[in-house]
Amino acid sequence: MLLTRRAAPATTGSSPSPLVSSLSRGIGRAIPTLDRRAFLRRSGLGVGAGLAASQLTLVQRVEAADAASAPTNGSKKIEVKRTVCGHCSVGCAVDAVVENGVWVRQEPVFDSPINMGAHCAKGAALREHGHGEYRLKTPMKLVDGKYKRISWDEALTEISAKMLELKKQSGPDSLFIVGSSKHSNEQAYLLRKWVSFWGSNNTDHQARICHSTTVAGVANTWGYGAMTNSYNDMQNARSAIYIGSNAAEAHPVSMLHMLHAKETGCKMIVVDPRFTRTAAKADEYVRIRSGSDIPFLFGVMHHIFKNGWEDKKYLEDRVWGMDKVREECLTKWTPDKVQDACGVDEATCYKVAKILADNRPGTIVWCMGQTQHTIGNAIVRASCLLQLALGNVGKSGGGTNIFRGHDNVQGATDVGPNPDSLPGYYGLAEGAWKHFAKTWGVDYEWIKKQYAPGMMTKSGMTVSRWIDGVLEKNELIDQDSNLRGLVFWGHAPNSQTRGLEMKRAMDKLDLLVVIDPFPSATAAMAAMPGNKDDLNPNRAVYLLPACTQFETSGSCTASNRSLQWREKVIEPLWESRTDHMIMYQFAEKLGFGAELVKNFKMVPAKGNLMEPETESILREINKCVWTIGYTGHSPERLKAHMRNMNVFDVKTLQAKGGIDKETGYVLDGDYFGLPWPCWGTPELKHPGSPNLYDTSKHVMDGGGNFRANFGVERDGTSLLAADGSHSLGADLTTGYPEFDHVLLKKLGWWDDLTESEKTAAEGKNWKTDPSGGIIRVVMRVHGCHPFGNAKARAVVWNFPDPIPQHREPLYSTRADLVAKYPTHDDKKAFWRLPTLYKSVQEKNKDIGKTFPLIMSSGRLVEYEGGGEETRSNPWLAELQQDMFIEINPKAANDRGIRNGEYVWVKTPPMAAVPAFKGLRVKALVTERVDEGTVWLPFHFSGHWGGADLAAHYPEGAMPVVRGEAINTGTTYGYDSVTMMQETKTTVCQVEKA
Repeated sequence: MLLTRRAAPATTGSSPSPLVSSLSRGIGRAIPTLDRRAFLRRSGLGVGAGLAASQLTLVQRVEAADAASAPTNGSKKIEVKRTVCGHCSVGCAVDAVVENGVWVRQEPVFDSPINMGAHCAKGAALREHGHGEYRLKTPMKLVDGKYKRISWDEALTEISAKMLELKKQSGPDSLFIVGSSKHSNEQAYLLRKWVSFWGSNNTDHQARICHSTTVAGVANTWGYGAMTNSYNDMQNARSAIYIGSNAAEAHPVSMLHMLHAKETGCKMIVVDPRFTRTAAKADEYVRIRSGSDIPFLFGVMHHIFKNGWEDKKYLEDRVWGMDKVREECLTKWTPDKVQDACGVDEATCYKVAKILADNRPGTIVWCMGQTQHTIGNAIVRASCLLQLALGNVGKSGGGTNIFRGHDNVQGATDVGPNPDSLPGYYGLAEGAWKHFAKTWGVDYEWIKKQYAPGMMTKSGMTVSRWIDGVLEKNELIDQDSNLRGLVFWGHAPNSQTRGLEMKRAMDKLDLLVVIDPFPSATAAMAAMPGNKDDLNPNRAVYLLPACTQFETSGSCTASNRSLQWREKVIEPLWESRTDHMIMYQFAEKLGFGAELVKNFKMVPAKGNLMEPETESILREINKCVWTIGYTGHSPERLKAHMRNMNVFDVKTLQAKGGIDKETGYVLDGDYFGLPWPCWGTPELKHPGSPNLYDTSKHVMDGGGNFRANFGVERDGTSLLAADGSHSLGADLTTGYPEFDHVLLKKLGWWDDLTESEKTAAEGKNWKTDPSGGIIRVVMRVHGCHPFGNAKARAVVWNFPDPIPQHREPLYSTRADLVAKYPTHDDKKAFWRLPTLYKSVQEKNKDIGKTFPLIMSSGRLVEYEGGGEETRSNPWLAELQQDMFIEINPKAANDRGIRNGEYVWVKTPPMAAVPAFKGLRVKALVTERVDEGTVWLPFHFSGHWGGADLAAHYPEGAMPVVRGEAINTGTTYGYDSVTMMQETKTTVCQVEKA
């Protein structure tokens, strides 16, 4: 496709109508802060009109009611389908206008309490999904270096036969399944079930490489590893600190809520190595060295503790071990040490501490700038500790607002394909397996037989390390066979580090399958020539066209834990099939189809092929995922919320009255999307939990407290909450452990269960009681929390660093700091693989002499994730046509580089591939970065060492814009708890091309 460069902005243009001008002026005078949703209501234009984002020009809105009056002769049928944007995790609702089965228009949902009628560039371009010009259209197979069209029957038969061959020869663990953060909750859950019936825990998805350190670090601090509050609740904050988050580009619509907060006095601080578009909105911008978050955060806490600004009563009642953190901050992280490690002086740290202390409640926001480090688990815990010290957790306007990346990465993490747990974070112990075996209606021993001996309860490999699962010496791997087969089920390979080694691993595989609406960078990487010695002559590569989430129905979970139900907008395009249909069809071929869908209603889909009904899958989730409260979200409740968005308050997310006309469901008191945990059965009608750990509310009104998940005592002191610290109205007014049948009997509450509940709950705890009776009695009858009432842990004794420690990256430009803050020791077997730390760091301690620049990465507003989907959208592709590198003027001038010129970016891994020239990108000379840092977006692929891979894509399915992938050149390095990849501290050199 030929793109046209954007012309310079016109100096004159059409003026809005006098009516709109008048309305705009009048409302501007009357109401300083007004979102589009409120504008429509107060102007009286309401449901009949929308507002164009740029000019406030009134446009006619097509209503669903119009469909009823459409001609019945088939000449015109108009429907409006409500769905949710498929890009980031904000959860913006969209009304898609469909005419005779064709998606012809879209509008942001003005009644949505989340996006309030707003869209970013990506959301505004969603309709392109309904045309699919650059989609993968048919199943394909790589034959003699070119992709050849084959039928679905051929593909399913050949792939399943190859899988069974690998299983027979090398066991079920020789196959690795990479799931997707784009799958609906139902599909993600079904895939974990599918992999379990295949007989392996070698499965993972995108969350591993974006927020796995958040999940582990935060959950081990206070109970759940998720965003505590919501985008909306940020409007109640008096201060906000963004650290490692560029929300203005990564989560643009979320900024609506922050800007409303600023207009009511909220102080906004942005901490980042790069001056971002988010920083442009801040009251205070603080530049730190990439990876030095702990010195900065503890430097701020140094001043909080030194001046007595911590919330002493809160810490006494609700936090364990903060005294040890206090000592660490005051003695180890003095202002001189802080400045040396992160570059921030004493006055700035003091100013940040003072702003946060004087403006409570305050919230903190972080993203991959904090998580993607070898010490990511420690960095996120340091952020938690700051909030605990200030008493900000469990408060409206406070909390840790952790912005997830993809539209359903939260849900896929909650109930999807994780290598170390079953849905709902149940773990892999025998009791967890038996809980799910009962739910699935299969025998526990039957599942066990599918696994290799001893592997059922052992965590699998991670997506970040599948490369080493292929390439590592077999005797060093903690499973029988190396990986021989790989399925990328909606995953971008260019989002992973060590791209040069990934190409080698791809070539060595026996089987590579891509299931995706787009061929992704995998297709081109697999087809392009590599080292002849690496190529497996028996390798088989297949591409299978899955449809998008707009061609099916199901639920997705936004970052704030709210679930929304997507209606199907259009039928699957071309020959694409839904992911859950493909799972079922493979299961049939592999011999466990009947077991997979045993509990589901089967419904006819495109081509009269059968697939499991998504509502049935959600109901199965409702019956078993008690741990995180995915049990109250019936399809009927979620659909009622989607039909009645207008009744939910923009700040609190709570419904004020409202009755669903279609079902008679009473919405009053519910929180939008029933943010999990939504406790008990749907009949309990728990409203959802808008702000986690909030003791100011009754548990049946969404209140709570910290989870008792780590025992009741440590070092002779209680881990339970202090006397008087409890959720509002609780019968137990002190700390208590989690509930099981024994505790219920000791308290005399057993007889509050019905007879059938007693039968189901006998010998069970709140997480495994299939009736939900324990939860019902504890919450509704006695006002207590089923997971107990404990203190948050400031010291996490089961982690490598119980108190967060700064450790230099494996590749650091500061040899002096490597000596002061060395990394961890190497690990022989970690997630089934040897993992290197100190040996790599020691070998490269002087690497800064050759590669003096820190190379970091991040998002652009125009693209998302690996970028294949958004770069295949011509409307978005026109906005950003070139891969580029941001470089400081001094660094550029020292290298003779001018703005707009091509440069070569070279990194340490390229030394092992002499023929690889580097990454050829355009230079953007800017002071957004300092002279020791460069920055590149991570959305590009399709170029490799300066060469365009256009010839290696399937015909007609090449993205419009292609460029070098930064992760082709990123270095080795993994988090010491979760195997998160390190992407923010690769070192590099830049040369003029």
